[in-house]
Amino acid sequence: MTVFIKGKDAFSFAFKQFTDTVYRVALHNTANSADAEDVAQEVFVKLLESGKTFRDGEHLKAWLIRVTVNLCHDKFRKLSRETLVENAFAFKTGEEKADIVEAVKSLPENYRNAIYLHYYEGYTAKEIGKILDAKENTVLSWLSRGREALRKELDGGFDDE
Repeated sequence: MTVFIKGKDAFSFAFKQFTDTVYRVALHNTANSADAEDVAQEVFVKLLESGKTFRDGEHLKAWLIRVTVNLCHDKFRKLSRETLVENAFAFKTGEEKADIVEAVKSLPENYRNAIYLHYYEGYTAKEIGKILDAKENTVLSWLSRGREALRKELDGGFDDE
């Protein structure tokens, strides 16, 4: 059964359910937590102003992620990759995590976002394709190439788990 969510109901639902997700995606794509907070706030303002109707919670979540990525790209495209935050991913702990985060943030944007959405948010390639407006096979290529680049960077220390 499809449940449509719109207006203030969409905002209330999204704010309660997806604030952390929006913030993490923004943090992954910005230079610091203050910038991520600004982007997250803008995303929710856009939602409130949009008047869009969503098929369900997953449709709303995908829209929020897409808007977050777009806002980050628009606002912060000139920032160098070296200034991205260290805590964007939770693949591993300690030194391994820091090495992986460094390697991931050095990836091209499409690879970086695909890797993040797949491994951190748990999306499938098909779902990532819908979120990033790309074909599923393109996303699979991004994931494959991103993993290969990470393997080379980390001397085989990145396993496809």
